[in-house]
Amino acid sequence: MPLIIIPVVLLVMLGFIALLPIAIVQRYRAGTARQPARGWLATINIVGLSISVVMFLTGAALTNFWVSSALTYTLAGLGIGLVLGFIGLTLTRWEASPRGLHFTPNRWLVLGITLVVTARIAYGFWRGWQSWQSAVDGGSWVVASGAVGALAAGAVVLGYYLTYWIGVRRRLERHWRTQR
Repeated sequence: MPLIIIPVVLLVMLGFIALLPIAIVQRYRAGTARQPARGWLATINIVGLSISVVMFLTGAALTNFWVSSALTYTLAGLGIGLVLGFIGLTLTRWEASPRGLHFTPNRWLVLGITLVVTARIAYGFWRGWQSWQSAVDGGSWVVASGAVGALAAGAVVLGYYLTYWIGVRRRLERHWRTQR
């Protein structure tokens, strides 16, 4: 029975890897589409991203015990993400109407964030494959795998989306006030 489970698990893992490019393209398409600004959605995203940032920073702080500069790179990535979030809000096209507020994120900035994630995933696969040799030679495969780069890239994305959704929420509240 356990021999049947191993190929099934490997097949599922390969399926996820094979579908990853499609998921990335769909994420880009959804990220650049015109959408209505919804208060409840912005609030859920802000709460979820805030929890994610706290957990991410906690994980980076713990990782810093084994991988030097992990927290520093994470904080730098988070700062870059916050700046990119403000730039994204500035470049977003806003459309106010009596029916509500709609926004269209900047395609180039969303493409840039998507490419950061894609490059980091591809590098992670390649570097993870190469790192096993380092582990055999007695080196730390965690350090060799570029953990600080992964943390920084993740922090950029978290910082961008947290800032962006806070900005969407504030813009929506301003729109509601002017409609009264």
